[in-house]
Amino acid sequence: MAKKINHISESTLSSHVKSVITEKRYFENVYQSLTRMILSDTKKIEKIFVNGRNLYDYKVLRAGGKHVIGMFDEINSFVSFVKDAAEGGSSGEMAFVLIGEPGNGKTFFVDHLSSLYRSFIAKPGNRRYFIKFKNLDKIGGYGKITSIESQTYEDPIILAMNLFEDKNKNIEYIKKLGATDKQIEGYYKNYRPLGACSDYIFNQITEYIDGDIKRIDEFIEIKAISISESRGTLTGKYAAKDKITSSAVDLLGDESISRLLHITDTDNPYRFDLRRGALARVAGGGIHFADEIFKNKRDLVQVYLGVIQNRTIEMEGYKWPLDTLIIATSNNAEFGKFLEEKEQAPIVDRCRLTYMSHNTNYKLQQELTKYAIGSSEKTTFRGDKLHTDPNLNYAISVAVTLSRMPPSDKLTPVEMMKLSAGEVAGEKSIKTLAEVINDLNHAPDITKRFGQKGLGHRNLGRAVQLLLERSETQEGKCMYAGDIFTSLESVIIDYVQEPADRTKYLNDLKIAKSLHRKNIVTTIFNAYMDEPDAIEKDVLNYVNMVIGVDAKNLGNDRIWTYKDPQTGKLVSLKIDETFINSVEERLGLKNNEQKQSYRNTISKIYGQKMIQDPNYNYMDNNDLVKAVTDVRLKSDIAGAGSLVGALSNRTNDENQKLYNRMISTMNKKLGYCKTCAQKTIEYFCTHDDAS
Repeated sequence: MAKKINHISESTLSSHVKSVITEKRYFENVYQSLTRMILSDTKKIEKIFVNGRNLYDYKVLRAGGKHVIGMFDEINSFVSFVKDAAEGGSSGEMAFVLIGEPGNGKTFFVDHLSSLYRSFIAKPGNRRYFIKFKNLDKIGGYGKITSIESQTYEDPIILAMNLFEDKNKNIEYIKKLGATDKQIEGYYKNYRPLGACSDYIFNQITEYIDGDIKRIDEFIEIKAISISESRGTLTGKYAAKDKITSSAVDLLGDESISRLLHITDTDNPYRFDLRRGALARVAGGGIHFADEIFKNKRDLVQVYLGVIQNRTIEMEGYKWPLDTLIIATSNNAEFGKFLEEKEQAPIVDRCRLTYMSHNTNYKLQQELTKYAIGSSEKTTFRGDKLHTDPNLNYAISVAVTLSRMPPSDKLTPVEMMKLSAGEVAGEKSIKTLAEVINDLNHAPDITKRFGQKGLGHRNLGRAVQLLLERSETQEGKCMYAGDIFTSLESVIIDYVQEPADRTKYLNDLKIAKSLHRKNIVTTIFNAYMDEPDAIEKDVLNYVNMVIGVDAKNLGNDRIWTYKDPQTGKLVSLKIDETFINSVEERLGLKNNEQKQSYRNTISKIYGQKMIQDPNYNYMDNNDLVKAVTDVRLKSDIAGAGSLVGALSNRTNDENQKLYNRMISTMNKKLGYCKTCAQKTIEYFCTHDDAS
């Protein structure tokens, strides 16, 4: 019984105001809530280095199983926008608009943000509350309607600031409940009048109780806003429709005939049903998502202009203030058409435009590719388990990322891709990439900017679908990496409309195939050595030999002892100058000056990388990996040609045993099934895609 009484007392206006004063509940606008959600835990804010620039990464936005990946620039812009609005800046009178190519994650970002916000508000201390009018049958004039919820989910503190016509009396009321002057000043920064219907009903209640504010709890109840994705409360979405079916009613609401049957006073603003529109349902500190905002017909865009600028719903002279973040998306083509209509400039002026690029980091792309491939266990049409080639993710990720690298005189597509992922690209530095990006991002044509064009996530998904359809995939019970290039080629031909883009993407596909082949050669060598990381060890041996060859403590036995940065233990390594020279010859370094210059570069990279990541293994340096692999193939098995011959011609027992052993290693240690192991060896034995 005591608990029930406590629950009733918590639903009164005075108890709610006291809860806010004692900070058990919050009174804040949507921007302040989002700022608190993202920035309150400083441990979840990390400084990162992306494409030559320092940015921040907000781990709160990375929460969840299927979370946002990359988007560093866009997220930094969004957090800055929200924080500025929370601090009373001009962002509070604007909409945040993401513009970019289809399939680059705009909608996913907004949906994920909305999901996180719902979870954040659902926590007990963060719940949002609104006013509900009850016992209206005592007042009369509402027929069978006995209770009415605030249509725009107005916060009870807003009511407390509008109890009396005299502002000083309202301040006095809040102060009597225990608020300090500083707290009251903070509340009034978020002051807004009651919405038209709440104001009308409250005035009727005040007249009925003859201004006796102590009786207000007979007619007012405080309730928590229900958090519902499907009903669009707190977070709601309005997707652009065709010109015939779309209407301002979808956003603002309309006059309700059913209410007019009950309401005796036709001047009562409650005759308008605002909850029929998408905006009122998120007006109590919510997020409104306008998907493809510029696809809407012009009168709807004008409605958005009014809402963004004034933060009110206006109908026939009545006003309902909103507390809403409006976040919108648009693709480049629709935005371009919209800009051509010069008279539409005011809406653009009220938007914070952020041009969202595709993900250009192929390592992060591998995380996105996992989403497209799917995490659940796949089966064939007959119900057999479907295996995934361990090279598949890399092959797709590299292919789509290369398509997003714009043409440049300073960097090749591969150099650009590697530097974007924070990897080594020969002599080229991250500074060069930063200069290229800076030059590209000054282009008036958005599509010419860095990462703005390329194969998107939907095209990637289509390629995976085509791979699954193939009879070879179904019969072999394996998604073989080599077949993805055929699928991607079909997607480029069928879905890329611009001839110049199509030609570029097909050329990028050839480069991706050559990188895939280098990856396969490493795998084959590891399989031959019967060791999953055989080539990695040899690459690190070369690096350590280069560093130790000039060491002062190197004796006549040529053994160098050093501290392994990964384990912290002392390791002894014999310097093999024949091996060092062989690798450098494979790299095309002819004289001592070239070799010394390359060794200095390796030592410099060692010094930089080992501080950041003691586990760095140089495997991102494709040229070095290929050179070491070629040297080892030559020294261990008399050249790659001999291994190709042995694996191709299995007429004698020795060759067959080698083939069987390699298949077994690939199967047991490297994650291959019988199908992709055999196909990978067959591919290695051809000259396809060799650079």
